[in-house]
Amino acid sequence: MDAITQVKVAGPSRKVSSGQIVILMIVSAAFSRVIPHMPNFSPLNAIALFAAAHLSARWQAYVVPLAATWLSDLFLNNVLYAVPGSHFAWSYDGAIWQYASYILIVTWGWLLFLSGTSWRRTLVGAAGSGLIFFIVSNFGVWVSGGLYPANLAGLLAAYTAALPFYQGTLLGDVFYMTGLFGGYAVLQGFLLRRRLAMGAG
Repeated sequence: MDAITQVKVAGPSRKVSSGQIVILMIVSAAFSRVIPHMPNFSPLNAIALFAAAHLSARWQAYVVPLAATWLSDLFLNNVLYAVPGSHFAWSYDGAIWQYASYILIVTWGWLLFLSGTSWRRTLVGAAGSGLIFFIVSNFGVWVSGGLYPANLAGLLAAYTAALPFYQGTLLGDVFYMTGLFGGYAVLQGFLLRRRLAMGAG
C-alpha cells in the first residue's frame, strides 16, 4: 500500500491522489515511445507491471496501461509513422498478441505484489515480464502463419529469430522499471515529508 494517498497542491482546495500520480506516470511513459530508440526498447512491459503494483483497483491496473498503450499506438501509427494517403489505423497486425502479453504481465504483477512491493520483487517482475512478452508475442508471430512452418521446428525458428531483439526488451524493461518504480518511491518520500511538515506547521 502506498505511503500517501493524497497531497495538497497549488492551494488548499486542490488535491492529487497517489492513483492520479501513477496514472500520469503511466501515460507519460507510454508516450515516451515517440523518442527514437533501439528495436524493442519499450516502456510497455514496465507500465503494465507498475500499474499492477501501484493501482489498488484491479480494473484500473488492467485498463489504464492498456488504454495508454492503445492511445500511444494511435498516435504513432496515425501521426508519427503515418503514410500519406493511408486510412486511419485503429489497430495493427499482431496487436492481439501484444496486448495479451500486457494483460498477462498485469496478472503476473498483481500476484507478485500481493504482499507489497520491494526491489527484489520488482527485479523478479522485470525478468518475468520480459519473458512473458517474448513468449507470447513471438508465439503470435508463429501461429499467424506465413513466416514459419506450422510445426515445432517452425515455432523454435520463430523464437530463435527473435532472440537478437530480446536484448532491447530487457534493456527497456530495466530502464523504465527503474524510472517508474524508483521515481515513484522517491516521489512518495518527498510528498510524505511535505505532508508531515505541513502537519507540523
